[in-house]
Amino acid sequence: MPYNESQDEMIKNVSDPSVASILSTDALKVYNIPRYQREYTWGQRDWANLYDDVFDNDPGYFLGSIIVIQGEIDPKTNIVEFEVIDGQQRLTTISLLLAALYARINEHPDAIDEDMQLDDIRPLRNRLVLKSNKGMTRVVPQVQNHNQDDYRWILKEHVGLAVVMQRPKYHGVRKMSKAFEYFYDRLGEEIAGMGDDDAVRTLLDKSRALYSAVLVQINVDSHADAYTLFASLNNRGVPLSAVDLIKNTLLAKVADADGDELDYYFEQWQEVLSNLGDDYATQERFFRQNYDAFRRDVNRPFVQEGGAQLPLGSVATRSNLLKIYEMRIGQNPGALGVLDELIGNSAIYSQIIGVDREGMDAELVRQLVEIARAQGVPSYLMLLYLMKKRSDLDLDDSLIAGIAALLVRFFVRRNVTDTPPTRDLERLFISICEGIEDERIEGVDVARYIKRRLVDVSSSDATFKERLEGPIYDVNPDMTRYILTVLAEPSVTKEMKGLWERYPSGNYVWTIEHVFPQGENIPASWVDMIGGGDKAKAREIQAAYVHTLGNLTITGYNSKLSNMPFVEKRDRKDSNGANVGYRNELNLNDDLVSVDSWTKEQIEARTEKLVKLALKAFTFDDIEF
Repeated sequence: MPYNESQDEMIKNVSDPSVASILSTDALKVYNIPRYQREYTWGQRDWANLYDDVFDNDPGYFLGSIIVIQGEIDPKTNIVEFEVIDGQQRLTTISLLLAALYARINEHPDAIDEDMQLDDIRPLRNRLVLKSNKGMTRVVPQVQNHNQDDYRWILKEHVGLAVVMQRPKYHGVRKMSKAFEYFYDRLGEEIAGMGDDDAVRTLLDKSRALYSAVLVQINVDSHADAYTLFASLNNRGVPLSAVDLIKNTLLAKVADADGDELDYYFEQWQEVLSNLGDDYATQERFFRQNYDAFRRDVNRPFVQEGGAQLPLGSVATRSNLLKIYEMRIGQNPGALGVLDELIGNSAIYSQIIGVDREGMDAELVRQLVEIARAQGVPSYLMLLYLMKKRSDLDLDDSLIAGIAALLVRFFVRRNVTDTPPTRDLERLFISICEGIEDERIEGVDVARYIKRRLVDVSSSDATFKERLEGPIYDVNPDMTRYILTVLAEPSVTKEMKGLWERYPSGNYVWTIEHVFPQGENIPASWVDMIGGGDKAKAREIQAAYVHTLGNLTITGYNSKLSNMPFVEKRDRKDSNGANVGYRNELNLNDDLVSVDSWTKEQIEARTEKLVKLALKAFTFDDIEF
């Protein structure tokens, strides 16, 4: 968007352009990054660019701008809060660089006299922590992905933020921590070998260079003004995503229609994102599937006589997504109509993806959980269509749950056999939605139609069986895990941890275990057992059987078992005497606990047994409508 004079009217004022003025030591200003903003995403290239730009150039280097909405002054504290609409990555990174400077300087206390403490050191801290409230940071990151906790911990540990808190779990692996460590290490390299006095002098010079850098603060009155300015400002930062740009286009258009109500519409947009959760990939997928599920209705206002029936595109892709929504926003009923649609449809999508399932039918929820585990995300567009039109199609929870159960079986078979291929899935579900309209069917006939369409394109039982008998783990370890958990679920007791529980790190508690180890260096005990002492034969058997179902189980102690001899794996106990080997009471291990050795023939027999169970678990035949 080229600059125009109307943009002058949007800008309430522009502050003195420097880091020193924005993070002023005396002003009671706090910069709050709201929850709806993306998490901190800058990486090492961005950190290096900022560091080099500031310190390799003359004082006053231009770092860009931030756009803020100024709040009211708190009458009790006199603090004024600025909502950061754009520039949060840059502002946060600058403050982390200041924190690293403060930390490095204070490692040389013998070189800091009282005057330096008053004139230089405390003012540096006051650019990060309010002088009048030592427990409040000037920059307040948003909470997503522990951003705020990580930032506050850094300032507590290195700057003296007066808060009581524990170190956030996995703090060191996230970007906020890594950014601070990057700057801390770079500064350490700069002063390596210097005496205390020279080191402090060098670090203070760098602090002054950073203070002098030009960072323009643009104050606007409303979110719409801020979003309209986005396109015309040449800021360095993470590029705006398609969802960001749809938001900007929509809110700017709403402002034209009804400027007085803009903040209300902004809150409605936030409701859409709240329904979808914080994951950007999920948000983008919703916008694509929201078009694909209802593409006929969406395209009708754009169809010209004799022209294409889908002028906006046959499917929504990353490359055409913004164009689709820009055209829709510009067409009657325009922005307000699109926003209303997004609110309603995102609420349904929220149920599908599990962000908000309060009050839903228990069986439907159970089947939706299983679809996600079975990697059935492409079907969400059809589920969105069915749940949106459930009244018109006379669908109740029981029918939709049955369709969901059908989808679980479809995706297990599809993901094992790659039939139909991935590229065809989106169009398949679009075609089913439109076929329901063309056939003018309702109720149970909708479910029967969907079953017929899915069975028609699925692999045969013979093909499914053939793939189940092969090296399934090597082809699709995630689907292998899903199949094993389904087979093991009946034996899970209340005393056991659930098969889908995760550690705080995100890793599953229960993982796949290869009975005969999969490593290249086969342990001697296994060469003797499975290869009769012949290493070449053992490798041959490993190559053919190690990734088949018969050689796989699930255990919560994979790392403790690994290459142990078979009997030790079977009988392993923890320090409390609990069975942590194959005697863990899962039915999958029934064939393992009753033998003292493990051979090729036993792998073959167990594979045959598990394949039969899988064929039964994922058959279409037991789903009747």
